[in-house]
Amino acid sequence: MAFDQIDRQILGLLQDDGRMTNVELAERVGLTAPPCLRRVRALEDAGAIKGYHAQLDAAALGYPITVFAMVSLRSQAEHDLAAFEDHVAAIPEIRECHMLNGEIDFILKIVAGDLKSFQDILTTHLTPAPNVASVKTSLTIRTAKSVPGIPVRPS
Repeated sequence: MAFDQIDRQILGLLQDDGRMTNVELAERVGLTAPPCLRRVRALEDAGAIKGYHAQLDAAALGYPITVFAMVSLRSQAEHDLAAFEDHVAAIPEIRECHMLNGEIDFILKIVAGDLKSFQDILTTHLTPAPNVASVKTSLTIRTAKSVPGIPVRPS
């Protein structure tokens, strides 16, 4: 789908504030409400807008620990990759799973309430998982930047 300047404005504004009303959005992009809503619906239907969510404070909700885990598998056959992805999808504390090229097969973002909880996730769910050859972890000390979404630039 090709996005014009107004589509990009709509995408950028909604990414910054998904709770913005259609009336406010329409005013900000220079449209009336009905055509603005049609554009938003078209962007949703095209898959450019995948959903809306609240950005939560992990530490305030009891998850002050963030760990990145680099996972290597014994086999990179497609069914083994899919099986690993299905396995980690069922673990709520694993918030992100990205397949990589190179020496490491996957990088995972894991949140935990404390180091004991993280150790339990690691030793109960991750290292004994089928096809896992090794897991290397790095505890996050500080997050200097965390911006959800993508940069939306004018066309």
